[in-house]
Amino acid sequence: MDLLITFIENNINIIYILILSTFVGIEVIKSIPAVLHTPLMSGANALSGVVIVGAILVMLHANPEDYLALTLGFLAVVLGILNVVGGFAVTHRMLQMFKKKK
Repeated sequence: MDLLITFIENNINIIYILILSTFVGIEVIKSIPAVLHTPLMSGANALSGVVIVGAILVMLHANPEDYLALTLGFLAVVLGILNVVGGFAVTHRMLQMFKKKK
């Protein structure tokens, strides 16, 4: 527990930035109209691909005994892959709505 408190005390500015960016991101996403969902989903898929590559690189350079870094890297890879696959599924389904029916 002391280690956690020390970590928070040493990184309080980064924690504030993370919290602020979370609130800003939520406000930005809430104000986007539904018409722009498909193009933005494609952009989000590209960003998630970058997250996946970054997480793999971090895991490659992490100390093999640092289980926290490896676990967080693995979690980032899994969640990034889920986001990419889900985004492509939603985009594909939305584009199917604009095709002519036979």
